[in-house]
Amino acid sequence: MSSQTKPTIVFAHGLWADGSCFSKLIPALQAEGHEVFASQHGLNSLESDVACVNFTIDHVPGPVVLVGHSYGGTLITKAGMHDRVRALVYIAALAPDENETSQDQQNQFARTPVFDHIEVGGGRIWLKPSGVPDFCGDLPEAEQRLVLATGAVPDANLFNQQVPGTAWKTKPSWYIVANNDRTVNPELERAAAKRMGAKTYDVDSSHVPMLSHPEFVLDVIRDAAASIQSE
Repeated sequence: MSSQTKPTIVFAHGLWADGSCFSKLIPALQAEGHEVFASQHGLNSLESDVACVNFTIDHVPGPVVLVGHSYGGTLITKAGMHDRVRALVYIAALAPDENETSQDQQNQFARTPVFDHIEVGGGRIWLKPSGVPDFCGDLPEAEQRLVLATGAVPDANLFNQQVPGTAWKTKPSWYIVANNDRTVNPELERAAAKRMGAKTYDVDSSHVPMLSHPEFVLDVIRDAAASIQSE
């Protein structure tokens, strides 16, 4: 896309997800002239996941709007240090500071209902079918089943790992708070958005607003992309 004039959008997914969780956003952004890529990381380690986001950024033209959902927020906080990343968009996401792990950030807020429906097997953390309503309960039942079937399964120690980088301290940020989230505490989301000084949007959504409220999320990404184009 040598003629591209709009920023590239790079997505980073979270736990129990893969790049298909952005499937309702990608076609619209492509139609509007953006090159779009979703990092397909394996949730094997924070270091390898950040590396995957970084080599995805390396592959595409800049400037880049980096979008992270859930644990993907931790990834864009780290990979966002890349010199071609110009804006960060957090969707119901973690955003740990330099001295925090993902788990440290979560521990500051009340435990959410989804964690009553997980099990550890083979060194991975599995979401039980009974936990799907707490993850994406505002989706139609068929879509909920699809989310469960396509989700990558994280290493059991993933949230306790750390790598350097806190991009939201130096890069402009946008944050979507999911008011009805039962996976990441909405109070964590509000505190994270306030701490980073993000342009903040609230939506009455489960943990997956990009699937249940795609047009809302698209408008936030468009706003971030427009801010780059207007520079």
